[in-house]
Amino acid sequence: MNCKEYNGQLNAKGLKFGIVVSRHNDLFTGQLLKGALDCLARHGAAEKDIEIAWVPGAFEQPLVLKKLAQAGKYNALIAIGAVIQGATPHAGLINAQVARAIAQVSLESGLPVVDGIVAAENLDQAIERCGSKAGNRGWSAAQTAIEMAALVQQLP
Repeated sequence: MNCKEYNGQLNAKGLKFGIVVSRHNDLFTGQLLKGALDCLARHGAAEKDIEIAWVPGAFEQPLVLKKLAQAGKYNALIAIGAVIQGATPHAGLINAQVARAIAQVSLESGLPVVDGIVAAENLDQAIERCGSKAGNRGWSAAQTAIEMAALVQQLP
C-alpha cells in the first residue's frame, strides 16, 4: 500500500515552546523544569525559542496556557506542576479539573498542549517522577511536545 503517513520527529530546532510552571511544590517543579529544558536543548531547541511563565499553582495553569495559545507564537506548550495527595480529596479534584482544562485548551487552539503535571499520592511517588528512578516527567512532557509540534506541522 502507498498510504500517506505522518510522523513527528524528535527535532526541536526552529520550534518555539511555552512552558507554564507552578510555583506550588517548587522543590519538585524546579526539577521537572530542569528536565524539560534539558530535553528541549538536547533535541535542538534554542534558548531564545523557549519562554517560561510562572503561576501560583496547577489550577492557574489552564488560563495562562490559553493566553499563550492565543498569542499564536508557539509550536507547543508544556504544563509543569506537582500535585501531591494530602489528607483531603482536594488533590484529586485539582488534577481532574486541570487535566480536562489542558485538553480543552489544546483542542480549542489546535496547538499541542502537553500535561507534564505530576499527580502523586505521596512524597515518595513525587520524588520518583521528578528525576529519580521513574524518570523525569518534565523530560517526557518536553519530548512529547517536540514530537507533537513536529507532527502538527506536517498535517494538512
